Amino acid sequence: MLETFTIQDAVELAIVERSGFVESRHAGAAVVLSPDGEIVARHGNADALILPRSSLKPLQAVACITAGAPLEGEQLAISTASHVGTDRHAAVVRDILTQGGLNEDDLGCPPSWPTDSASRDELVREHGAPSRIRMGCSGKHAAMLRACVATGWPTEGYLDPGHPLQLHIRDVVERLSGEKIAHTAIDGCGAPVHAITLTGLARAIHRIGSASERSPFALHRVAGSLVRAVREHPWTIEGPGRPDTVAIEKLGVFAKYGAEGVMIMVAPNGTTVVLKTLDGSARIGTLVAATLLARAGALTADDVDSLTAALPLTVRGGDVEVGAIRVSPSL
Repeated sequence: MLETFTIQDAVELAIVERSGFVESRHAGAAVVLSPDGEIVARHGNADALILPRSSLKPLQAVACITAGAPLEGEQLAISTASHVGTDRHAAVVRDILTQGGLNEDDLGCPPSWPTDSASRDELVREHGAPSRIRMGCSGKHAAMLRACVATGWPTEGYLDPGHPLQLHIRDVVERLSGEKIAHTAIDGCGAPVHAITLTGLARAIHRIGSASERSPFALHRVAGSLVRAVREHPWTIEGPGRPDTVAIEKLGVFAKYGAEGVMIMVAPNGTTVVLKTLDGSARIGTLVAATLLARAGALTADDVDSLTAALPLTVRGGDVEVGAIRVSPSL
């Protein structure tokens, strides 16, 4: 059975301090690429296989657009999102579907309540129910369906790993990462997710994050358009006050978390960080990624401080702040 790196291959990425006591430690691995795409830092085993989970969405979105999905602006941005299911998110996804002659029943992602608490409370008050369009991956699934419609592929079975769309996505992942896919699993939303190395994911994200819309290559033009759409519409990617959205708004980065502690972040100058926490925790990814970008000279210490103040990193004892989640001093 294939597996990701072990504790022996990990390094300490962050600690949780409470009242002067280190209560928890998060171990993982990370890799940093320069604006030119060269590896400038490794922490832990960056050559280990990982499942990128939702951090694969930028690659899947690029594949959908190159397959013909005619998305721009907010629709393009939400195709790579893990959104919180607000009315605004649902409206954009609904438009993607209806403009392609599709409806919510065509989505293959599972029904879900919004993860945004206010939106969920409102639905409960209105005697609503979980729905596919509120699921955080519905934008990706809508983009997949629009690609099928545009290309003439069947929408039925579009999540099957052998479907023409999924074979196209697989090819794009291999081209951007420079690696052959080692294993294919099924993500929480029902779509295939492909195992590549942490370094391979970093190369792919660097190529997307530094791509030019004026490139002679269609794949790079699409990637450049995707990154611009995300930076222009950061609310789509997650939601107001959520880490990815906050990081994009405050720092102008391209950021996307994935389940099980995966995080990707590209600075405006192209410096790229990809990391994974071994325990699967998502609470440290944004902080550690931004810190590593700063150490590479792509962000300032003030940038990191501003971001830190806006993230849920405070440890409380009752109504009093008694500690914080911090980057490991040994990193």
